[in-house]
Amino acid sequence: MPANSLDRSIVVGVDASESALHAVRWAAVDAALRGAPLHLVFAVPPVADVPLDESPIRLLHDRLRGTAQDALDHAAEIARKAVGGRPVPDIRTFLVDAPAVTVLSAQAETAYFVVVGVRGMSAYHRSLLGSVSTGVARHARGPVVVVPGGTEPISDRPVVVGVDGSVHSVRALEIAFDEASRRDAPLLAVHAWEELSGDTHADAADLLTGMLDRNAAAFPGVEVKTLVMEGHPARILLDAAAGAQLLVVGSHGTRGYPGMALGSTGHALLHGSECPIALVRLRN
Repeated sequence: MPANSLDRSIVVGVDASESALHAVRWAAVDAALRGAPLHLVFAVPPVADVPLDESPIRLLHDRLRGTAQDALDHAAEIARKAVGGRPVPDIRTFLVDAPAVTVLSAQAETAYFVVVGVRGMSAYHRSLLGSVSTGVARHARGPVVVVPGGTEPISDRPVVVGVDGSVHSVRALEIAFDEASRRDAPLLAVHAWEELSGDTHADAADLLTGMLDRNAAAFPGVEVKTLVMEGHPARILLDAAAGAQLLVVGSHGTRGYPGMALGSTGHALLHGSECPIALVRLRN
């Protein structure tokens, strides 16, 4: 699989779970909306070299690869059905002998999105993210979308974006405008600030207005609403995104530092969001 590809594909992490199929459906629709290739990736942990081809470890690994290929074929069929009457994207499957977090994180360097599923739908189970989804969200150098179960890939519900003035939120806002435009959905831009920051409501409103003005002209068809509120950013964003079709945020905000894996707000949103969440980290 060409890690240095410049075709800006949508990459999905696939396994044999229903959670992965939710991610496949979301990614297939998003790929169709933007005319992008869809790459389905199943990573099977490699085994150390063994002297005998018929060793139990080697036979188990071969069976796992067979199961993985069946899962990829099924996921490709699910992707074709998910796009409905839209043009079917170029769908390719990849079976890779490597740890999943390593493979998917590397793909984030060039993919438009890396998309992964999350297990569980209750508030309790949402706090128990799978190790792959957590690892990719923490380490991928590019936008990652985590898709919970029970959500429609596209609807008339709004796209919500968190804006705080950080370089990551600048890119998050660009992605959110683009997603809202392609989905013919309204955009709700949210800026939350805490009392200790020293900002006023007027400061916060001016920051949000200035950032929106940079993008609004390029997306004249997008209906934009704003929410400026004092309080904990994660709580305010989770409340604002209740019923949304997508939440877009920077991986960490103005208090982050270069090389930081995931800020406290991003971490709370990742574990609490009921809708798909795009965590946006700038590429090096």
